[in-house]
Amino acid sequence: MKKNFHILISLLLIFNFGLISGQETDSLDIAIRKNRRIGIFTSQAVVVIGSLAYLNQAWYSQFENNGFHFKDDSNLWLQMDKMGHITTMNYLSNINFQAYRWSGYNNKTATWMGFGISYGFMTAVEIMDGFSAGWGFSWGDIAANTIGGGLFVAQQLTWQDQRMIMKFSYHPTEYADMRPEVLGDTPLQRVLKDYNGQTHWLSVNPQSFSKNKKFFPVWLNLAIGYSADGLLGGESNTGDDYDFSDIPRVRQFFFAPDVDFTRIKTRSKFLKGLFAVMNLIKVPAPTLEVDQNGKVQFYWFYF
Repeated sequence: MKKNFHILISLLLIFNFGLISGQETDSLDIAIRKNRRIGIFTSQAVVVIGSLAYLNQAWYSQFENNGFHFKDDSNLWLQMDKMGHITTMNYLSNINFQAYRWSGYNNKTATWMGFGISYGFMTAVEIMDGFSAGWGFSWGDIAANTIGGGLFVAQQLTWQDQRMIMKFSYHPTEYADMRPEVLGDTPLQRVLKDYNGQTHWLSVNPQSFSKNKKFFPVWLNLAIGYSADGLLGGESNTGDDYDFSDIPRVRQFFFAPDVDFTRIKTRSKFLKGLFAVMNLIKVPAPTLEVDQNGKVQFYWFYF
């Protein structure tokens, strides 16, 4: 369940860089660029090194180091953990890009730097997995990281705009009470560990694709979500010390409106920074669900 730690790390990075306005800054004075870059690089070094050190002490110290090895975990949790990698990598690439743009780098350079620092961090965590007896280096995780970062890079280099972004939402479920040692026994742990309550969204801005710019509000997005229900174990709902085989494991797909907060026009740098932070979260809205069995359900309010 450590994989969800990546989302927590992304929040730490957001609070370091989330107040950056992300304005075009190609014309910055040389001295200002230098000072901003020093601040960005210093902050990144502190956050990345500190978080890796904390993760090593708080998590990996609990497991024996038995040498670097690989592990195929692609069949676990109906791939919900892989969706977490995609969402986290996509958002980290974007928020780090904004930091580099703020410090004066051009679009192309900032794009690759934002992707690179994010990919490097996520790969470092994966390498630490590779030395842990409880885990292993996962090519599935690397693939998910590549998809999330690639979605950001392709759009930024093609359109200089993020028309499709990854978002996250969570609601409490009954399953965490059934296996709190796995799905979490505190509210924060459950947000990170209970895949049944998580939904990962691809949120698309129709106005950015439309020739008629007045047809859609600039801030309105349409989102497609993926989640799963009935997950009480990684590969199945039965194990040596538990048996929930009567609970089906089901993939779920969602369709809902959304808001791209970064497209809301404001002159306030504070609000721009706040909107950048808020843009990781899918707004609650009326939602249509279709599961893998074809069951259709409508929610007036889904998060």
